Formats: sequence, structure tokens, C-alpha cells
Amino acid sequence: MTKRIGILGGISAESTIEYYSRIIRGYYQRRHDDHYPETVIFSLDFQRFTDLENAGDRPGYIAEIMSGIRALESAGVDFVIMAANSPHAVFDDVEAQARVPMLSIVRVTAEEARARGLRKLLLLGIKFTMQSSFYQDTCRELGIEVITPSEPEQDEINRIIFDELTRGIFKDASRARLLAIIGQYSVDGVILGCTELPLILKQQDTSMVLLDTLELHTQAALDYALAP
Repeated sequence: MTKRIGILGGISAESTIEYYSRIIRGYYQRRHDDHYPETVIFSLDFQRFTDLENAGDRPGYIAEIMSGIRALESAGVDFVIMAANSPHAVFDDVEAQARVPMLSIVRVTAEEARARGLRKLLLLGIKFTMQSSFYQDTCRELGIEVITPSEPEQDEINRIIFDELTRGIFKDASRARLLAIIGQYSVDGVILGCTELPLILKQQDTSMVLLDTLELHTQAALDYALAP
């Protein structure tokens, strides 16, 4: 009997769609049948979520996230994944209030980096994520250093994500610019710390190790859903 997956999504819709698709495809690749886990998606209001994030309204931000988690709990999910990196800035607060287990995208990414022997990582994401410390804090516990691009580069990355990727717009010029930014840093690997970034950056685009947080998170969700 598989566990029912709860996805807190809409942050953004583009990556939420990819979460669901990868869970289903990943299940089929493992089991080659159609008994994939029941999945419930609650899509938050992306603008309201982003406004709270940018305003630094931590209580309001947590309350907004919890409203979605409560809806998922009411739908009978067995555990929850948040289909974005940035809300993991308050993961500990949310996990403490949740009535079901939660799987952290940050933890599974850090553990993958450790398993691959990566010691220094470049973090890409929205500006909120790059200027927060939750990736640095978790990775430091595992002996991994995390650095971020310069502030002007952060502004560029943030613009590409919000103005293009969250709207399903994928430009070759933007991909090239992201790769150029990556190429300026001497690191062991890159955290694609926004779940829209794997929609434009693929491992075949670069020799640098890319940690696809969306893929790592969906595979961890499948592991948990299928575990006895």
C-alpha cells in the first residue's frame, strides 16, 4: 500500500506541474505498472505567497504555507512536500506545526552532495533564497560550503526566474547567461535552488555537476511513498 503524497504547489505552477509529472514517470520507471501513489496538490496563490516572502512577513508567510498544508492534511495525505525551495526558509517552523511528516528539499539535496563528495557548491535561486541562510546552514552540518553569485548576478537570475521561467518562457539567451554565471565560480557543483531552474538548465548543458533539487525531491517523495 503506497502512501498518499501531498504537494504544496503553485509556487510556481510551472514547477508544480513538473513535480507531478516526474513522480508519475519516476514511479513507472521503477515499477512498470500504473499503481502510482495517490497524489493531492494544493496550489497556493503565487502572488500572495511572493508578496509575503518579499515583505519579510514571517508570521504571515508561515500562516499562508500552513493554510495549504492544513488543506492537504484534510484531504488525507500521509506526508507533504513543498514544491519550491524558498518556503524551506521556514521549514522547521512549518514542520513543527504539521500533523503529517514533511520531506525537506534542502536536506535531500545536501545529502546527495555529501554522497557525491561535493565540498563547495554555488547556490542559484530566487534572490530570497540566495540571500537566506537555510541552504548554508544545512550544508554546513555536513561539511559542505555554499556560496552565492554577486548581487548583480542575483538580480539577473531573479529576473529570469520570475519574468520568464514561472511563465513557461525558456530563452536560449537566458540559458547561456545562467551558464556564464556558473562558469565564473570555482566550485564542485551547483545547487539549482529554484524548482524552475531545472526546466531550463540540464546536465547535458554543462560539465559542472548540477544538483537538480526538483528531481532529488520527487525521487525522495517516491522513496517515502513506496517504503513499507
